[in-house]
This record gives sequence, structure tokens and C-alpha cells, in this order.
Amino acid sequence: MSLEKDTYKTLTKPSPETLFKDRGSKFLGYAFPITSEEQVKVHIEALKKLHYNARHWCYAWQLGKAYESYRANDDGEPSNSAGMPIYGQLQSFDVTNVLVVVVRYFGGTKLGVGGLMQAYKTGALMALEASNIVKKTIDEDFMLKFDYPEMNIVMRIIKDEKLAIVHQKLELNCELKISIRKKDAARIFETFENTYKVSIKKLKDTV
Repeated sequence: MSLEKDTYKTLTKPSPETLFKDRGSKFLGYAFPITSEEQVKVHIEALKKLHYNARHWCYAWQLGKAYESYRANDDGEPSNSAGMPIYGQLQSFDVTNVLVVVVRYFGGTKLGVGGLMQAYKTGALMALEASNIVKKTIDEDFMLKFDYPEMNIVMRIIKDEKLAIVHQKLELNCELKISIRKKDAARIFETFENTYKVSIKKLKDTV
């Protein structure tokens, strides 16, 4: 990935359940959009209640618009035979803010480490193939503050640059929260910084 990457891919909604079978074992695949580790726990617990007779609930997730954090969990399967093959599919599909869970019902025949790796990889692959994946821009949020007389010039810049207004308070002392695509942020920040009687401040990044 380029250092200048300002897009990321994620899911619009949870995938439908997918099913892969190998020598009697069933592997049910699920993919979920997430924005925090807390949501991972919620989805895992829900799947454990739904599939209370299953043997393993293996998963991997990736978080952050810059793909900065991830985790893989084998949930009792041999080391690196489940979580990492699932994570490999997150990398292959180049998605983030996504959790993939593969639930295994044991069919009585051991698959071996190689068989398990292939089965969990396929379960994750099928779940992601069944998902609606979209590309989004990485945006940065800024707060503009100015007095009402400066409204026209501020709105003209926003219109010319096609900026998104996230929140606004238009009174004698105006505040506008705007969203700027990362690759344009420095240039537009400078434009507002050099605009008379207008202050601009970068807001904390969100997931």
C-alpha cells in the first residue's frame, strides 16, 4: 500500500451465512462491518448462542482506515491453522473495519493442519465473496470558526472545493465542522488559514 493511500475498502452490511463442507465438518462463514474491538465480542457471543453445538468459532479482524490493527484467533484449533488463514483473506480482499468468523461443526474426521488451513481459508473467502464491499475515501475533519460577516467567503470555498459539512452552528459566531479528503487536507487547511478572520483546527481522527 502506498504511503499516500487515501482510500480503504470495507463492508456496507453483514454478509449472508455461507457454508463449506469437508469430510463431514461444516464451516459456516460470516463477515461483519465493525468499528471497535467491543463489537467483535458482541458478534462472537451472538454466534456462540446461535451455534451453541458448534466446536470452534475462529475469527480474524482488521481495524483502522490505515489498516493499522488486526487480530487472529484459532479458538482451540492447532496454532495458525484457522485465525491466520481467515486473516489472509482480509488481506487478500484488502478490507478493513471488518470481522470474519468461521464456525466449525466437527464431523468426526480430523482434517489435519493443512486441511484445516484450507477449510478456514475457504470459509472466509466465501463469506467475503458474499459481502457487499465498497471503497471509501479517508477523510479528515476540521472545525472552522468565524463571524457571520465572513459566511459568504467560507461557503464559497466549501462550494468550490466540494467539501462536506458534517455539522454547523450558524449564529453571530459561526462554527462549521467540515470533512476533507486526506490528499487535499493540507492544501485546503492552508486556504482557510490564510483567509482573513477565519480559524481552522484539525479534529481528532476517528476509526
